[in-house]
Amino acid sequence: MNKIDQVYEILVELEEKKRRGISASEISKVLGADRANISRYLNKLYKKHRVEKINGRPVLYRAIKSESIYKRTVESKNSLDKIIGAQQSLRTPIQQAKAAILYPPNGLHTLILGETGVGKSMFAELMYQFAKEAKVIPEDAPFIRFNCADYAENPQLIMAQIFGVKKGAYTGADKDKEGLLKKADSGILFLDEVHRLSPQGQEMLFTYIDKGFFRPLGETEKVIYVNVRIIAATTEDPQSYLLKTFTRRIPMTIVLPSLKDKGIMERYNLIESFIKEESKRIGKSIYINKNSLISLLLYDCPNNIGQLKSDIQLACAKAFVNYKSRQEEYILITQSDLPQHVKRGLLKIKQNREDIDCIFKGKGDILRFYYKDDKEYEINYQYNDNEGFYDIIEKKLEDLKNTGVKDEEVSNIINLAIESHFQKYIKNFSLNIKKKEILEIVNIEILEVVEEILSFASKRLEKEYDEKIYFGLALHLHGCIERLKNGNEIYHPKLNMIRVDYPDEFLVAMEIAKIIDDKFNIETPLDEIGYLAMFLASNTLDSEDEEEDKVGILVIMHGKSTASSMVEVANTLVGIQHAKALDMPLSMKPQDMYEIVKQHVKEMHKGKGIILMVDMGSLTNFGDMIYEETGIIVKTVDMVSTPMVIDACRKAVLGREIDEIYTSCREMNFYNKSIERTNDITNDINRKNIIITACFTGEGASERLKRIIQEKLYKKDSIEIIPLNILDRKEFLCKIKQYKEKHKILAIISTIDIHLDGIQFISAAEVLNGEGIKKIVDIVKEEEMYLNIGKSLKEHMIYIDGRKIIDHLRYVIDDIQRKLNVQVVDEVKIGIILHLSFLIDKLCGGGKEVKFYNLEEYKNQYSRELILIKDCLKPLEKNYNIEIDENELAYICKMFLLNREDI
Repeated sequence: MNKIDQVYEILVELEEKKRRGISASEISKVLGADRANISRYLNKLYKKHRVEKINGRPVLYRAIKSESIYKRTVESKNSLDKIIGAQQSLRTPIQQAKAAILYPPNGLHTLILGETGVGKSMFAELMYQFAKEAKVIPEDAPFIRFNCADYAENPQLIMAQIFGVKKGAYTGADKDKEGLLKKADSGILFLDEVHRLSPQGQEMLFTYIDKGFFRPLGETEKVIYVNVRIIAATTEDPQSYLLKTFTRRIPMTIVLPSLKDKGIMERYNLIESFIKEESKRIGKSIYINKNSLISLLLYDCPNNIGQLKSDIQLACAKAFVNYKSRQEEYILITQSDLPQHVKRGLLKIKQNREDIDCIFKGKGDILRFYYKDDKEYEINYQYNDNEGFYDIIEKKLEDLKNTGVKDEEVSNIINLAIESHFQKYIKNFSLNIKKKEILEIVNIEILEVVEEILSFASKRLEKEYDEKIYFGLALHLHGCIERLKNGNEIYHPKLNMIRVDYPDEFLVAMEIAKIIDDKFNIETPLDEIGYLAMFLASNTLDSEDEEEDKVGILVIMHGKSTASSMVEVANTLVGIQHAKALDMPLSMKPQDMYEIVKQHVKEMHKGKGIILMVDMGSLTNFGDMIYEETGIIVKTVDMVSTPMVIDACRKAVLGREIDEIYTSCREMNFYNKSIERTNDITNDINRKNIIITACFTGEGASERLKRIIQEKLYKKDSIEIIPLNILDRKEFLCKIKQYKEKHKILAIISTIDIHLDGIQFISAAEVLNGEGIKKIVDIVKEEEMYLNIGKSLKEHMIYIDGRKIIDHLRYVIDDIQRKLNVQVVDEVKIGIILHLSFLIDKLCGGGKEVKFYNLEEYKNQYSRELILIKDCLKPLEKNYNIEIDENELAYICKMFLLNREDI
């Protein structure tokens, strides 16, 4: 027995003998040990929730017996004391909840804070149950639950739901409607996600809290008096989302702890209760092996108790499938039934060994849970109840078997269906396993065999295999041997392809199979040899091949080692030496640094372009300069941080395109999207019009097309024609995107079809027969038309520039059409541009809105379209410092919808 357990046992003995708390000095006398050391052990026990402190002089300790750790006390009569964790992490919240309910004369309004999934809704309902048990509210008092997020896009509707509506308050209000606050009279109103309540709604609510009465929407005279306790809940920081005048009126704030803040014993208690819930639904005992339970105890569970319960439901459902499809004698949860992210919890056993030993002391390798074993587990956290889920699985199994599907296929189909059902709780995490940690999962004999066979294969195939292959093969072999020993078949759907494509590896795999057979006394089937050959054929060390088609990442920073440090961290975390670093001494001239950077870009370029990640100053201009000189696609991201470098490096290694990486970096930067969009509009004004001609070489046909177009255009200087080659399609698309950033591409003329969003395509054949030239001339004339409209508007606009507003509005109208998936004819588009131009000019001058008839009804009918249009108009509002109200939004929406040609 270790020292800490010995201290705990002496504490229990002395407490039973003296019937009071025990001091560290008393235990030190019994053990003959130093008091300071005993005090240290007692504090460790306290942190593990095995003892409780009684503050005073001296500090006394009491043991928390296992019965009160794992089970709720039978003596507890009220709902709050029965909740799991009542004597651990929820002790303070429960004391606060009781005080809020019992405080005279009518209790205290309460705000519950906590992350998603911690049980805020459940806690509010238990407060209601406690209030009835304490007889501070009638037995039939209502508990009204309302989630403000359900109507977040319509603040007025939220207020109507809570406070009610007087007939005629707005269009469609044809009768008086009672609000939830009135319905909750003499009971409790629970407002979930209260941060979604608008400031006006919060003001109305705190008016009720202050005065005890409220007015429904539209009511000016009559007030309604009610006696309602408000319990509100939010996942957000109340200081950021709620009015101070509102929070000041909520005297009780309760913070519910996240799952990671609960002790491991409390988590065990939760797991036990959730498995028993599933046991009750199935009507049978559920068994779970020790390793699976350890995984559930230790895995990262970011969505808290809700996710824990869902992951347990998933495991129980999979075990139930195996039980029914294989006609097993009992339902057993094993590692194979757990989601992948849960299995990784087993890798944390080393740092939690002491806690795990404490929990499993005296328990076997298989644990049994049955709902009838423990009557006091009646009240638990309620999430996503799936009553009848197992009946559905059973019926599905029968249906599949009746259609003649094989047992193994039945199991796979059902498992896939279950995975899909729970997909929102299953996330992929990166796995970084060390040899010592993998020993917790795989036997040492398997690791020794893997080392032997990889050494053998390395010599025979003249290849080197890294840790990824080592660990991957170890895990694979572990599962393979288990299946073969259990008599389960192993099937490889592409066995013949492997034999043809990798003949050398397949032969070596056959020899390796003999080593495995001799070591583990099994017979490796041919299909498994196919899998072994696939492991031998993979080669993660061949970095040159990996780099061939990857975007290059070059980090450049001022200072001695800033860039190098960032790149070292990024490459280490990503696992490949992909990103490169250049540190620019403060004394170095920008011209000298430019030449160094340009040379590195040339060496790094593999056809996919380069992302320059820089801090500031002259470095921000290097990308454009290098592109102009070399033709290599270079995109520059400034004001970079280490997380940005890591993200860019990771995406590049995964083979993502340069524009995706670049966009991701920009979104991580401190500029928000609305500013970017506003800048895009502003930059659009000064972009030069160009036409692209394209052929496979970038010379020949494209040069000929360029000359033909130049000869036919009556205004040659207004448009630049640029020939490009399309031999490498990805590089061609990169160049198109590069040109779009600084130019407006009116059309692409090519010898092959090239259809890109937002750019007119004209075939070379059309140009040669004259039709294409006519199209080009029409496009150019359209540009001139808009230019003339802008010049004309300039004379009529008072507060804005008519030429600039045209370019702004064309961008916005295209955005609206794209978001609404509609297309309006040019005549209508011009009409909308004119309407918006005069509207913006009026608003800039302080003009008033024009009322829209039946606005509320129109908003209810087209709420989605209005939201999308509002979002598209935000850059205009920001650029001109105006606000386009709901009436004008409705008019704009109507113009688009009445004149649309659906696309």
